[in-house]
Amino acid sequence: MQYEVELKYPVADMAALQQRLASMGFAPGRPQSEVDLYFAHPGRDFAETDEALRIRRKGTANFITYKGPKIDRTTKTRREIELPLAAGEESAKAWTGLLDVLGFVPVAEVHKSRRKVEILWQGRRVEGSLDDVQRLGTFAELELVVEEDQVEAAKVCIASLAESLQLRGSQRRSYLELLLQKDPSIRRSGRSEGRVHE
Repeated sequence: MQYEVELKYPVADMAALQQRLASMGFAPGRPQSEVDLYFAHPGRDFAETDEALRIRRKGTANFITYKGPKIDRTTKTRREIELPLAAGEESAKAWTGLLDVLGFVPVAEVHKSRRKVEILWQGRRVEGSLDDVQRLGTFAELELVVEEDQVEAAKVCIASLAESLQLRGSQRRSYLELLLQKDPSIRRSGRSEGRVHE
């Protein structure tokens, strides 16, 4: 079973962060648009169970992702299952329609521009994301996907890298939670008032 070990930080000066990455020999890729549509479960409250279900559109590519509950109080470590879907807008609409028939309610969309960077650190390939999130601002995410017995070592690795990059103030709340907290009016209307979590 694989776990996503992740830390996320608000970034006030993205240019300075990119300079620190460059001094270490790492350059982010080109920005790519991502749109995440989150769903409320028909039978349980994802905000209470700390789970999430989303459809992500990344360019023309589509993915469906389930995220399980976080397993600690300091990071966003959790089980993640992500599966590719057929490409294109019609595929995303068809899957949204399928989930709707099954009782899942679309809640809200998170729009961001993301630049990926692979960072070699302590013998691991850490996936970095430099994000500009609509209505929220700029953030950096550091992530490793590991087997269960490597979770603690991955946490140590990511925390060390964050310290080296001078990242402070780790944020455990998801972009969706931050967005709904800032502007509850963005919540989509649906057949029920189900809540969602990430």
